[in-house]
Amino acid sequence: MTPNRITAARIVGAFVAVGLLRFSGADVRVGVAAVLMTILTMALDGVDGYVARRKGMATALGAQFDILGDRAVENLYFTFFATAGLISVWVPLFFFLRGTLTDFLRSAAARHGRSGFGKQSMLESWWGRALVASRASRVAYASLKCFCFAVLGVEVSCAHITGSEAMTAWRPVLAAWAGGIVAATVIFCLLRAAPVLWEGQRFCSRWASEAGAREAREVFQRPPVPARVGRTLGAAR
Repeated sequence: MTPNRITAARIVGAFVAVGLLRFSGADVRVGVAAVLMTILTMALDGVDGYVARRKGMATALGAQFDILGDRAVENLYFTFFATAGLISVWVPLFFFLRGTLTDFLRSAAARHGRSGFGKQSMLESWWGRALVASRASRVAYASLKCFCFAVLGVEVSCAHITGSEAMTAWRPVLAAWAGGIVAATVIFCLLRAAPVLWEGQRFCSRWASEAGAREAREVFQRPPVPARVGRTLGAAR
């Protein structure tokens, strides 16, 4: 299986998992299947990159598709949990805004031959590479998101269980755990976005300068407009 197909399977798996969570109230086994599907979906996040490097199939398009898959999966999960009332609506809005800004800056860097990761990374500072591009940071962030979605999925599934004193006593603890994990995920996401936002400014400046210079050249290269000679009406003899 190619890396792009693995990424596509990850996106499809996220939709399947969220669909199962939506109907987890019918049977607790549906909720268990949804949580397991979530863990599998998040585990595939590292498989596509590994296959691409192992088979020599890493491309710029594949890297962008991988980022698109990350955005689709995290926005899907956070939007669902917000509509279910488990998290604030500001959480998916934050991730959407963060993803839009960082992807815009990466596209500006790509115009200058830089990428988000790898040897041609747009990040030049050691701390930026450590927070964003290092394997340890990427694995930690993916693991944290997987844990976050799994715990929230368990909370959704357990919300429909009634008549159990143990579950009634355990549910506030689970909600507190889920809230703390969501907060940690948001903070880690913000920390990883900071280097991209800081170092990506120079690519936006270059992009704006090049666009201004291109417009100026187009103005100067336009052919001169011939002057129109007005006809004199009623000239006196």
